[in-house]
Amino acid sequence: MAKISVNRKQYDVSADPSTPLLWVLRDEIGLTGTKFGCGIAQCGSCTVHVDGEARRSCITPLSSVAGKEVTTIEGLSPDGSHPLQKAWIDADAPQCGYCQSGQIMTAAVLLKTTPKPTDADIDRAMAGIICRCGTYNRIRDAIKKAAINGGAK
Repeated sequence: MAKISVNRKQYDVSADPSTPLLWVLRDEIGLTGTKFGCGIAQCGSCTVHVDGEARRSCITPLSSVAGKEVTTIEGLSPDGSHPLQKAWIDADAPQCGYCQSGQIMTAAVLLKTTPKPTDADIDRAMAGIICRCGTYNRIRDAIKKAAINGGAK
């Protein structure tokens, strides 16, 4: 048994310590907002925060999050009131929605470190998140709108 903290709640999980965090979140804890995309940390759909840093959960072993705080899309704002979540809707950013939790979690870290990002800042930070629908311009617009409305919350 391992204890992990996810979204400020403690969980006892029985997974092997080498199990990717993604599968612990989805299969053991039941938080399915974090998506599986590629399994090799290339698409970014599985991005979560570990102690406030963006991390690809598909390659993060359970053992590496012991004593750390994991935040998933569900923990960013349980009621969808985070400025990024609101801006995402206002900008009509998602199409299929598959990459959106990874996009939002990555953008949240960007806005904490760079509260007033330029287009270049946004493009650099978001470059590793693949959107198969190609809504990159709407995603950039949503990040800018969130920044104006207190995006780091």
